[in-house]
Amino acid sequence: MLIKRIAILGGTGFVGRSLCNRLSQEGYELKVLTRSREYNRDDLIVLPGLELIQTNIHDPEKLKLHLADCDAVINLIGILNEKGTSGKGFKKVHVELVQNLISACAEKGIKRFLQMSALNADATNGKSHYLRSKGVAEELLHSNNAGINVTSFRPSVIFGKNDSFFNRFAGLLKMTPLFFPLACHATKFAPVYVLDVSEMMARSLNDRESFNKKFQLCGPQAYSLKDLVNYTAQILGLKRKIIPLNDILSHIQAAVFDFVPGKPFSTDNYLSAKTDSTCECNDLANYNIQPTAIESVVPQYLNNISYRSAYMQFRRKSRR
Repeated sequence: MLIKRIAILGGTGFVGRSLCNRLSQEGYELKVLTRSREYNRDDLIVLPGLELIQTNIHDPEKLKLHLADCDAVINLIGILNEKGTSGKGFKKVHVELVQNLISACAEKGIKRFLQMSALNADATNGKSHYLRSKGVAEELLHSNNAGINVTSFRPSVIFGKNDSFFNRFAGLLKMTPLFFPLACHATKFAPVYVLDVSEMMARSLNDRESFNKKFQLCGPQAYSLKDLVNYTAQILGLKRKIIPLNDILSHIQAAVFDFVPGKPFSTDNYLSAKTDSTCECNDLANYNIQPTAIESVVPQYLNNISYRSAYMQFRRKSRR
C-alpha cells in the first residue's frame, strides 16, 4: 500500500497541527479539511505539500469529492461537550461523521484509516455520551466490510502548548481567589505529550502490524486530578487551596456548569471522569517512544518559556 496523499479531518486543531508538521517532514501531501480556511491558515499553509480546504465535512458528497484522490484518511475530529445534554451532538460528530467517512473510503478505494479515539471508549459500557459515541465509532471502523485497515489511538489527556487541559485549569485558577472547588478530584490521569502522540501516529501509518489495532497512549506517570491542579498552581506561583468535592457535590457542580457559556465542566465530563484515564499497557513502547514527563514541558508553556527548545529536544531524543 503506497501512501502519498492523506486527508486529515481535525488537522487545524491542537493535535492536528502537531501531526501535520510531523507528516510534512516525511514528504506526504496533506489535504486538511476545515470549515474556516482563513481562520486556520496561519502556520499550516507554510507547510510543504499541505492544502487547506474549506468545506462542510458533514456533507457526504463533499467528503467523497475531497477524498477522491487520497490514499489514507486521518480523523482527529472530536468534541468534549455538546449543545444541550441529549447526546445528539456527540452522535453527529463522533458517529455519523465516521459512518460517512467509511462510505466515502469504500467508494473511493481508500484502504488506510487512522482514528483518534479515547481511553475508556466503549459503545456499551461507556459512562458518558462522549465515551459511548467514541466507542460506537471504533466499532463501526474496526468491523467495516470495505477492507479498510484501521488503527485507533486511545490517549489519556493530551498536553502541550495550546492544550485544553493545563491551560484551562491555569485560566480557572487565575480567576479563582484563594479557594478552588474541584470536582472528581481523585480521578487519575496519565497525561501524554502531543508530540509523542503525533510520532506514534506517523510511525504506525505504513506499519502493517498496526492494522486493526487499538493503541493506548499514556505518559510515564499517573496523577490524581487534584495533584495536576495543584501542580498547575505551583507552576504559576498561585497560592490556592484546592477544595475536593465529594461525588454529590461534583455532580451538582457539573449540572450547574451545564448552563455556563463554554461549559468549563459538564455532566458529561463528570460522567467520563467516573473512570480513571490510565493505560493498562502503554503502547508507545511498540515504537520505542519514550513518554515525555509533564515536568519537562508544562512549565515552559505555562510560563511562556521557549516552546521551540522543547521541540528540538524531542527531535534529538527521537534521533531525527
